[in-house]
Amino acid sequence: MSAAASPPSVDSPASANPARRAWMSVMARSTRTDLEAALNRAMEGLPFPAFDWLRPPETGLAMVRGRVGGTGDAFNLGEATVTRATLRLRDMPQDSTTVGVSCHLGRDRRRAELAAIADALLQTPQHHARLQAQLIAPLAAQLEAKRTQRQQDAASTRVEFFTMVRGD
Repeated sequence: MSAAASPPSVDSPASANPARRAWMSVMARSTRTDLEAALNRAMEGLPFPAFDWLRPPETGLAMVRGRVGGTGDAFNLGEATVTRATLRLRDMPQDSTTVGVSCHLGRDRRRAELAAIADALLQTPQHHARLQAQLIAPLAAQLEAKRTQRQQDAASTRVEFFTMVRGD
């Protein structure tokens, strides 16, 4: 298996694994309905695993920081509502310490639960390939399609300015 196709080591944090960072980003940007439908399709015929909460879904505030001019001095822009969750899968044949985490903007606790379950399952060899193909790839394609549509909508309102040179 290639490095991108194999599940990350449970010992490494999400920030140390680009593949895990990518799928967590996709789940954080997806809506609950899309995430729930895709996860149910991917797990069709399979039972959802049992898990224990390490940190049940909780909603709080996070400070959003900006930079002057995009690269200059940092400043506090304001606060954003975020929901996070952490769980540990149990009764998994290969490893009982698989931990799934999630964090997203908003107050949707169910979405945090689904993303944490999916994150944990994506780390297991028996679920990784199926979830990558049936959960992450379709959600990433949906997000890309929405981004392309927004770009096209914005481009349709674009105004071209030009300057005429006066002759003296």
